[in-house]
Amino acid sequence: MSGQSIMDRVVAAKHSIAGQGLAKSVCKATTEEVMGPKKKHLDYLLQCTNEPNVSIPQLADLLIERTQHQSWVVVFKSLITIHNLMNYGNERFTQYLASNNCTFNLGNFIDKGGVQEGKTISGYDMSTFIRRYSKYLNEKATSYRNMAFDFCKVKRGKDDGLLRTMNADKLLKSLPALQRQIDALIEFDCTPNELTNGVINACFLLMFKDLIRLFACYNDGIINLLEKYFDMNKKQCKDALEIYKRFLVRMDKVSEFLKVAEAPSSLLDALEQHLQALEGKKGAVTPTNSKPAGYTSAINSISSNSTIQISDEEKKRILDEENNRLQMLKEQRLKEVGSPPQSAQQPSSTNPFATSPVSTSSNLLGSPTTAEPTKASDDLLSLTGNPFVENVQHVMAMNAAVSTMNTQPQFATPAWNNAPSTNNVTGLYVIYHT
Repeated sequence: MSGQSIMDRVVAAKHSIAGQGLAKSVCKATTEEVMGPKKKHLDYLLQCTNEPNVSIPQLADLLIERTQHQSWVVVFKSLITIHNLMNYGNERFTQYLASNNCTFNLGNFIDKGGVQEGKTISGYDMSTFIRRYSKYLNEKATSYRNMAFDFCKVKRGKDDGLLRTMNADKLLKSLPALQRQIDALIEFDCTPNELTNGVINACFLLMFKDLIRLFACYNDGIINLLEKYFDMNKKQCKDALEIYKRFLVRMDKVSEFLKVAEAPSSLLDALEQHLQALEGKKGAVTPTNSKPAGYTSAINSISSNSTIQISDEEKKRILDEENNRLQMLKEQRLKEVGSPPQSAQQPSSTNPFATSPVSTSSNLLGSPTTAEPTKASDDLLSLTGNPFVENVQHVMAMNAAVSTMNTQPQFATPAWNNAPSTNNVTGLYVIYHT
């Protein structure tokens, strides 16, 4: 059994006889089965929004009509289908809902029924989520009508993100609209114990994805707001401060939904002080030509908000690796400035710019002498640790032997315990071509 009710089959057959293919597809996507709308029906309706010969108003009206059904399952699945079309369908669908002020009048919806597939599902409880869900979709359409774009679809990121690059006036208008949409979404307020069937699960997944996108836009907007705050006039600063306060309040609720880090609130006092200084209040001081302490860290903390969760063991491992890396860098730095620690008397063999200690070696004439400390440029070819160094030294030794046979007086073969001289032309040629 597919789970479709007799009424579902009768309505579908009626539309088939009447040749109303679009109405039949809407009916198939919003049956009384306690499961999310089937993908094949959603895909068909999504394709319909891109067809020039399909009437978007007719499609929207058919779905809105299904939201007036008495069964909570049909109403819930109708809202889910509308949400899918708004997110993934042609933008003409959202434009129609926004421009024609199509609202879902479900503030008083209630369904007291509910035994489905042998499981007792409270229609009364599901009706509560339907009312909250319809409120969010209404706010989503209203936001599009006011802003002429969908916050869930705009570009995000610090380079070309819409809210990250927006000017101050438009930003102060956009952020309140975004906050209202986030508020409506968070009010859905569903716990894991209430995700008891496929219908509400499909709804929750769509809202979860929406909140991730909205939260990314929210971060971009707040970062842009903070960057522009100290260049705003008094009225703009007052509005921006209220937006930032609301941002801090919402972080607690958003963190419950997305499990993200809480935004820093230490910057709030500095922002309030700046506004008070612009208003001429006594005792208010604003730093001159500088941002307050914590300004940069606050922006970085907001930027780094993430939904990724790390276990305590993983955190400890990462911190240990970081500490070891910092210690290595510290020792390397001490070597570079000429103050090696007690544990390391010789410079690092992998650092071509480390200063070699004074050593006694033989010069080209064979007489022992005290060599000057090796300069940083003496090992630019990185012979130390070079797997081909033995071949290079062998060739250079042969060249030196030939030179001693053809040149008077006889010169001693140079010692190779130090870095080879780069004055030998043949040796340079071999090194570069090795």
